[in-house]
Amino acid sequence: MTSFTLQGMNILVTGAAGILGRHFCSGLVHAGAHVIAVDLHQEGLEALVDHVGLPDSLTLVRCDVSDEQSVVATIDRLWSDHGQIHGLLNNAASKSDSLDQFFADFESSTLANWRQVTSVNLDAAYVVAREVGGRMANVKTGSIVQISSIYAVVGPDQRIYEGSKYLGRQISSPAVYSASKAGILGLTRFLATLWGEQGIRVNSVTPGGVSSGQNEVFENQYSERVPMKRMATERDIVGPVVFLFSEAASYITGQNLIVDGGLTAW
Repeated sequence: MTSFTLQGMNILVTGAAGILGRHFCSGLVHAGAHVIAVDLHQEGLEALVDHVGLPDSLTLVRCDVSDEQSVVATIDRLWSDHGQIHGLLNNAASKSDSLDQFFADFESSTLANWRQVTSVNLDAAYVVAREVGGRMANVKTGSIVQISSIYAVVGPDQRIYEGSKYLGRQISSPAVYSASKAGILGLTRFLATLWGEQGIRVNSVTPGGVSSGQNEVFENQYSERVPMKRMATERDIVGPVVFLFSEAASYITGQNLIVDGGLTAW
């Protein structure tokens, strides 16, 4: 069972203070890793300390991952400070500065909003993977896990969104979200084949819908589409991520692990 431990690993997590990010950080720390928690929001990073409960296993780093120069400088410093980054969890995602624009009908959406979302969901993943993975390739060891979405694999069932709200706001699943998360899958396969010979494993995890503030209408309608008849919890997604970083997954690369309660099995 020792192959499942992350003892001695430095793992960098982007979007560390987010809904899933903070649970990923906690799971990785409790599996033995030292987590380098990267996020744009300082207050969210500080709240991580209480959430994780093991402050000595956390390094908090404020960085805008959509700013290429900031990413390059941050990774340079972190690699120098920590000796080596053994794992990267590309998790950062954005709904842009305007939720009205993010949830707008496709016909009313704007290119400016599209670009703002992809600057984090896809562009930042590319830059962070390039900077961390390139250094991993030089030392011939490392693992990268990237977070995609169920709507990168299948199209959203628009019927689920009739009467559905998130924190009181009418919601939908925007095209930019599907497209940017599908890009993560392509990037995963490309990097897996690029760096495989250097001993770098690159995989993605695709969560199904996670219960995190949607109204009862949405939860019921989504759950009816799932063989297990429920939405995911954050905890459901943590285990697969920890597994892919561990030596127990030492011959797994270029794969997309779908964690959806069976939704795509229909």
